[in-house]
Amino acid sequence: MSAAPYRHEIRVGWGDCDPARIAYTANIPAWALEAINGFWEHVLDGDGWYQMELDRGFGTPFVHMDMDFRAPITPRQRLICAVSPQRLGNSSITFRVEGHQDGVLCFESRFICVFIVAGSLEKRAAPPEVRAVIEPLLPEA
Repeated sequence: MSAAPYRHEIRVGWGDCDPARIAYTANIPAWALEAINGFWEHVLDGDGWYQMELDRGFGTPFVHMDMDFRAPITPRQRLICAVSPQRLGNSSITFRVEGHQDGVLCFESRFICVFIVAGSLEKRAAPPEVRAVIEPLLPEA
């Protein structure tokens, strides 16, 4: 698997916009989360958050997110969200998500998730199968 960021395409529609005719701000974190779910599906053989919880026995709720907006998002082009893991701790993972339209950086963000036992909020170590696919994707230390 390549260490290049996973790219997830979002079709921004008219209904995603506010009266200023740009993307409604609240949609942008949701698109970043959709892209992270797409990343999980990409690296876990089609299994996203739903399958992680129900079939694999773990979850990854968010404990922190921050986002900087750089340029407006509109329905004119597809929004390409680049997702890359930045850090894998014992029980947490940090993602960087950048959103681009037509080559222009629209937002950059950081999301931190903690691994938990499915059905509870009990913290757990990152599963070995996750560690095996994430470690090769991490930036060089």
